Amino acid sequence: MEAWFGYRDRREQLHEQLGLEARAAAFRIRTFIDNIREQLGWMVQLSWTAAPEDRHRVDASRLLRQVPAIMTLALVDGDGRERLHVSRVDLNRVDSRSDLSADPAVAGARANRVWYGPVTYHRGSEPFVLVAVAGNRASVGVAVAEINLKLIQEVVSGIRVGETGQAFVLDGPGRLIAHPDINFVLRGADDPATRPLVKLRDVIRTSSGSATGRDAAGQRVIASMAAIAAVDWTVIVMLPVAEAFGPISKALLRTGALLILGALFAAGLAYWLARRMTGPIQRLEYGTEQIGAGHFEHRIAITSADELGRLAARFNAMAGELALSQERQERIARLKHFLAPQIAELVDRAGDDNVLDGQRVDVAVIFCDLRGFTAFSAASAPEAVMEVLNAYFEALGRAVTAHSATLISFTGDGLMAILNAPVRSPDPAFAATCLAIDMQTAVQTLIATWRRKGYRIGFGVGAAMGTATVGRIGYEERYDYTAIGPVVNLAARLCASAADAQILIDVVLAEAVCGRAAVTSLGSRPLKGLSGEVPIYAVSDHLSRGS
Repeated sequence: MEAWFGYRDRREQLHEQLGLEARAAAFRIRTFIDNIREQLGWMVQLSWTAAPEDRHRVDASRLLRQVPAIMTLALVDGDGRERLHVSRVDLNRVDSRSDLSADPAVAGARANRVWYGPVTYHRGSEPFVLVAVAGNRASVGVAVAEINLKLIQEVVSGIRVGETGQAFVLDGPGRLIAHPDINFVLRGADDPATRPLVKLRDVIRTSSGSATGRDAAGQRVIASMAAIAAVDWTVIVMLPVAEAFGPISKALLRTGALLILGALFAAGLAYWLARRMTGPIQRLEYGTEQIGAGHFEHRIAITSADELGRLAARFNAMAGELALSQERQERIARLKHFLAPQIAELVDRAGDDNVLDGQRVDVAVIFCDLRGFTAFSAASAPEAVMEVLNAYFEALGRAVTAHSATLISFTGDGLMAILNAPVRSPDPAFAATCLAIDMQTAVQTLIATWRRKGYRIGFGVGAAMGTATVGRIGYEERYDYTAIGPVVNLAARLCASAADAQILIDVVLAEAVCGRAAVTSLGSRPLKGLSGEVPIYAVSDHLSRGS
């Protein structure tokens, strides 16, 4: 036991030590990157109109002298054009005005102020990374620098843990950036020797901060890591397991015999207890499998008064509740095949479908349809027609659901909905007006898009309020919920008379929402199918929803 506790304490100590070294190295590398970012920030303080080009050229040359890690530096003006390119290895370019506005580095810096590119390998060996910094103002442009990452080699080479511990740095995809053995880095991104290091990093990520794995030489190591979030790099510090736990392993071997004896005794005791519990546990296991498979009528036959008996009773109670819940869900699912969702829920809560029987109720009826749809569908491809209809009914459906209206029917490009039946509404007139306005708002947004495509389509809404006979109609295999009466015909005629972007309502609805909606009288007009002239009102989109 003493050896075991010693092993655990040693592992915790190594976890803290390796983690501390990894965080310290990550901090130094992050400081290295941050210093370069700050230096680049000074290069984008002055706009190209406020300072002469010679000033920018002098500043760029000074920066390359001060920061040896920068191999190339490009300065891009506010229009995204290259104004200066200085390099340690290539020819300098002055005022080339190449368009770099679409370059990932320039675009990324403009969007986020600072952009770090992926690690690349020049000539397949030396690792480089692009860093781009944008100024506080668009006119000062962007500075893009290529950084040689060999210069962080000193950071990882200086890490020593024990006699043979070492560190290395990987980027996000798992390419080696720095290693005490520079040859590993110079082999480039596709070196198979780096694969164990990537696997070690992945193992640490899934553990609690440290883990054991294998290094590039194949020996087992214990390792911890620290992330450099800005550039998505990882610093990993590792120590061979043989060095870390050598003394403790010998102590563990000495206590192995005692552990084996204890395990044999525990196994014998467990076997004796298991013999007494096998029967009830098997019945409990079989019962849970049956319930889990959906056989909620199954009951577990354990009648003892111990913990297993109480557990079986709870499983049986749960199975009964699940059976009731499943029955309710199946009932609602069947109803939703031919009824609107809120009607199906109402029938389920009532326990029977008597709520759908015919009755006379004051309802608000809404009709809406598209203007010019027949001509559009005749001249357009079927795919375009279906795309318009799907977007159109999706928008209307959201509005109907949001206002708890009952969707009665779809007719081509038209829709009929009612409020206050079978689900009661505290203020059906105002709810219908709100629904009509939301319908117009949603569909007019779609119409603006359609007209940019050349579709000449409009949308009108008609609404009326009055007494109607509501209830289900149909046959045993299919029922629909509908409304019948003069108010339905009136709403349909108002919809037919409505121009694009217009909402027409009758006098009953207008008087009910007066003062809460912007209602304008259009006088009286003859409507097809109705005797005499009918007072007609128009509703604008001005609405006091708090009334």
